[in-house]
Order: sequence, then structure tokens, then C-alpha cells
Amino acid sequence: MLIAILSDIHANREAFEACLDAVAREGADRLVLLGDIVGYGADPEWCIDTVRRLIEDGAVAVRGNHDDAASKGTQSMTSNARIAIEWTRNRLDGEARAFLGALPMRIDDEDRLYVHAEASAPAAWRYVLDPEDARRHLSACSALASFCGHTHRPALHCLSAMGRVTSFTPAGSDPIPLTLQRQWLAVIGSVGQPRDGNPAAAYALYDTRTRALRFCRVPYDTDAAARKIIEAGLPEALAIRLTGGH
Repeated sequence: MLIAILSDIHANREAFEACLDAVAREGADRLVLLGDIVGYGADPEWCIDTVRRLIEDGAVAVRGNHDDAASKGTQSMTSNARIAIEWTRNRLDGEARAFLGALPMRIDDEDRLYVHAEASAPAAWRYVLDPEDARRHLSACSALASFCGHTHRPALHCLSAMGRVTSFTPAGSDPIPLTLQRQWLAVIGSVGQPRDGNPAAAYALYDTRTRALRFCRVPYDTDAAARKIIEAGLPEALAIRLTGGH
């Protein structure tokens, strides 16, 4: 089975559409969404409606911190994130907010774990930024392969049988075998707001038969998405960062 994994859409319709088109061309059998459907971008309603339809068709989705905040009220966030969440909450009806709040914090699927943030305490919304963060995550779960988002930067971490954590930043889209001798954590980059210097939308493909993972990128109309943010009256910085991927 080929699983397409998307994270951190952040209400960016243009990026989300580009990724959905790409995974359809790849022939993905299943879609997994790792949270933060909303926040920052100008199309929260469309993105929520699309995710709901995808779930009806067999996709699965977990809750991100921006989804949680849009459902329940702002958390500890940066000023721009807080402004975007308040704007988003005012756009969404009660049904949409309830949908976001009802998304699960994690999904265990055979030997795989899907979660938005670091798994030892998903509701604490901890980032996985270095090998020690990855070790805490991997020590808290039994999944051979787990997948998270939240950092907006692709990364891959593995824990050896000797207890050593190795971390690296993937380059290109060549398949990476997730061998059974190690425990793996793939941090999927962001669909809607990449922060690794590459503005192209990020997603990943995981083949359960070969246990091979591919980190993928697809360009989209960043100017159109940025223009919508400005026109919506959201902070200009949220638009500027789209074109530079920072």
C-alpha cells in the first residue's frame, strides 16, 4: 500500500491542491493528514471541507495545535499565529470548530504511528528538532515507523538496537528504506508553510510493502496564496514567508 502523508496545511488552498494532485498522480492508496489544517493561511473553510470529504473517502487525520486552538481558543502562540487563529475562529462556524476539536491526537495503525507533535506528550505540542527530541518520542512509542509534523522542516531520525539516535535532513526524493533493525521517526515538512528554505509544498510517500519512504516537494502558486493573506488583513509576514520558505 502506498500511503501519502501530508502535514501542516495551514489553510493554504493552493499548496494543498498541488499536493493532492501530486499524490493522485503517484497513485497513492491512502491519505494521512498530520494536523494543522488551519492557521496562518486565508482558506480555512475550504481546507476543512476538503479534509472532511477526504476522511469520508478513507483518509485519516490527527489534530494539530492550530486546529486545537481554532476549536477551543488560543494557546501560547506567537503574536502572528494568535492573530491568525482569532481571524480563523471568526470565520468558522460551530460545526467546523467541533470537527477540528474532535480529531484524534494520535492514530496507531499496525506498525505505524501518526501524530502531530512529539509523541511522549502529544498535547504538550513539543517540537522534534534534534536527536534528543527524537529519542524522547521513540522511547514513548512502540511503532517501528512513526510520522509527525509541527516543525515545518523535513527530517528523519532512527534509533538503533544499541540505543543510538541518528538524525539527518533528507535531500531529494529518492526512496529511503526504513529497515526493520531500527525504529524510525519521519518528520514531514509542511504543505502550506515550509520553513526549510524551499518554498515548494512538502509531503511524503511511504510504501508499506517495501518500507521505503520518499520525501517529496511540489511547487505551487505562492504569489496567489500570499496575496490572499494580505487581502484578508492577516499579518504581512505570513505572506512574505511563503515565497522564501522561511
